[in-house]
Amino acid sequence: MTHLWVRAEQRANEERVGLTPDGAAALIATGIEVTIEASDTRAIPIDGYQQAGCAIAAAHSWPQAPQDAIIFGLKELPEDGTALPHRHIMFGHAFKGQGAGRALLQRFKAGGGTLYDLEYLVDEDGRRVAAFGYWAGYAGAAVTLKAWAAQQHGAICGPVGTYHSKDALSTALSSELEATGKPRPSAIVIGALGRVGSGAADLCEAMGVQVTRWDMAETASGGPFPEILDHDLFLNCIFARPGTPVFVPRAALEAPRRLSAIGDIACDPDSDYNPVPVYNRATGWEQPVLRVALDPVLDVMAIDNLPSMLPVESSEDYAAQLLPSLLALDRIDTGVWGRAEQAFRHHLGAL
Repeated sequence: MTHLWVRAEQRANEERVGLTPDGAAALIATGIEVTIEASDTRAIPIDGYQQAGCAIAAAHSWPQAPQDAIIFGLKELPEDGTALPHRHIMFGHAFKGQGAGRALLQRFKAGGGTLYDLEYLVDEDGRRVAAFGYWAGYAGAAVTLKAWAAQQHGAICGPVGTYHSKDALSTALSSELEATGKPRPSAIVIGALGRVGSGAADLCEAMGVQVTRWDMAETASGGPFPEILDHDLFLNCIFARPGTPVFVPRAALEAPRRLSAIGDIACDPDSDYNPVPVYNRATGWEQPVLRVALDPVLDVMAIDNLPSMLPVESSEDYAAQLLPSLLALDRIDTGVWGRAEQAFRHHLGAL
């Protein structure tokens, strides 16, 4: 019997989950065993999972799960160097030259386990079957606007937290923008036709921000892109990959510009293909931005778990997208899972 073990997230400010109680019930109805770990922070209460028929395990007990269990989480595992013998479903961030990626792959190599990276679950046409992108864009644009609002008071963006709904986020952000006493800023979104860009543009328009929408056609020249510097905000919604152009080069720090806030929503600062090389590390909830220039000011927002700001809506949306693939876990050597394993084997072999 296929056994899916949903682990409790261990990263701070992470309340999302990739499986809802309704989804768990659907898996159980097909004969898949589902265990879910208890969690004090998960946005969806444990009661619904119990009622769906899930077994409940202690938080963070997945290392002791049966060897044949498939461990399912979203964000990274503790970096304790232990070997990983299980099959894991998660965002591994290990295939694009990221600093911690090699260490993670070494752990899988040592333990004989397998990584099914959620970013590499793709259909036959290479399109991702599930993504948090829309809510990453929505929340990322919101934090970038908060950074701009703080600048109008001569300050830097303060800590951010979760919101119980997008309406609560919109109400709070609108009040911050009104308090500046300034007209709304302008924004340029690159990747506007994708999920991430759509979310970013929707938030901006909801806040009355004028949005320039760019996608592949507008960036096909490879740059430079002086138009970016003529906007108040730049929202990067393009995931870094070979061939991705540089949108804001380091030379922009000294160039005349209107640009004062960058939302690098794709957030790959340590990738070999970083298209916004004016900064070199992700930001966090306590310090949402890095100030990379002073005259004029330029702040970079690069939080890598943005959908967690709206944990209920983002979890429900993502879980609904992913469920058809989870229902096929009894055929894990084929389809989306087989393709994800091929990607893992390729990168493991390159160690």
